[in-house]
Amino acid sequence: MSAPHTDVEHVEAANTAFYEALERGDFEEVSSLWLTPADLGVDETYHDPADAGVISCVHPGWPVLTGRGEVLRSYALIMANTDYIQFFLTDVHVSVTGDTALVTCTENILSGGPAPQDGAELGPLVGQLVVATNVFRRTPSGWKIWAHHASPVLAESDDGDEDDTGVNGVNPDDDPLA
Repeated sequence: MSAPHTDVEHVEAANTAFYEALERGDFEEVSSLWLTPADLGVDETYHDPADAGVISCVHPGWPVLTGRGEVLRSYALIMANTDYIQFFLTDVHVSVTGDTALVTCTENILSGGPAPQDGAELGPLVGQLVVATNVFRRTPSGWKIWAHHASPVLAESDDGDEDDTGVNGVNPDDDPLA
């Protein structure tokens, strides 16, 4: 018999399940991995689900989405408009404190859109590098996603120089105290 899994291993498994469900386009599985009011013991008959354990999501370039309706609608739209997506996760770090877990990782994404008119199997494949933070909460049915935040990683420019300008033209590597 194998040793019992640690919380970190359970969170890693939940995080992996999330990305695998996205790759398969399995909306029901993606939905089941997000926190619900029932996971928190909230009776939705008497409480507005938006007031209990609000989930949130930020996709690269999108505004913040809050509540199950907005978040799950965004995944439905992404899945409906993406014929192929694959995630290669690197730099994965899991931290667990009590009933909350934090996963940071780099999403190396390969995706393709609809096939062109000439009958090719997939549209052109596009690669993207995104850093993500996934927050999980322990529930009676396992670890569920509470929040997902993903931001694009700036790419090198065509001439080989890195574009290291951050928000509002500020280079994040510049030391303001130097």
